[in-house]
Amino acid sequence: MKASHKKSTLVLLHGIGASADRWSDVSPTLSEYYQLIIPDIVGFGYSDKPTIEYTMDFFVRFFEDFLRKLEVARLSIIGASFGGYLATEFTIRDSEKVDKLILAAPAGAMRTSTRILDQYIMAALYPTYENTNRAFRDMAYEPSVVSEDTIRDFMNRMRLPNAKYAFMSTLLAIRDSKDLSGRLSRISTPTLLIWGANDRMIPLAYSKEYTEIPNSQLTIIDNCGHTPFVEKPTEFNNIVLNFLKR
Repeated sequence: MKASHKKSTLVLLHGIGASADRWSDVSPTLSEYYQLIIPDIVGFGYSDKPTIEYTMDFFVRFFEDFLRKLEVARLSIIGASFGGYLATEFTIRDSEKVDKLILAAPAGAMRTSTRILDQYIMAALYPTYENTNRAFRDMAYEPSVVSEDTIRDFMNRMRLPNAKYAFMSTLLAIRDSKDLSGRLSRISTPTLLIWGANDRMIPLAYSKEYTEIPNSQLTIIDNCGHTPFVEKPTEFNNIVLNFLKR
């Protein structure tokens, strides 16, 4: 009889205004190899949205408490956009807990807005069908990947109590947070950066700052916008699994 091996823990952290459902195209395959933990980050999805200041320190403390309650001592992380920034700040503080770090177009380096981000903010504050449809279609390289369920779910969640407040408070926290430059060198964890070549929300140029992570590599996915795990799920999984298994 072969000895059973417990799967390593892999946590997936979504972007601002998103939810755990954003990972639904990649999670079935990843779950074959890893024990997945996919939370709705506090303030987003269908999680609690307390009336507090949503600073990056608050989010890191939340994540630390979250892992402590689940008794997770070691983990790998995939973080997208804001979730990538949260994963970065967490790993800067405690690289020893993180086996592998994967950042998909992480926020944090960009201090000014883009037209696509402005559209997304407008959809969050005024979640009409027209605004939401435009924001999600323009975020992607190929608009046809945007499902009706994605549009309707975002509209419903942004109409929940305190959803708009949590979104804007988090956006301000990202803008006003400490510079990453000079701090990324503290990350000793092997790190994979994944960027869509056609990302117009957080353009590829912002990957340069993240390459300051000493043991990092950048993979660019062609014909892809801001969400490679939605737009190119098979390619995304292949890249991720090759990195995690190495």
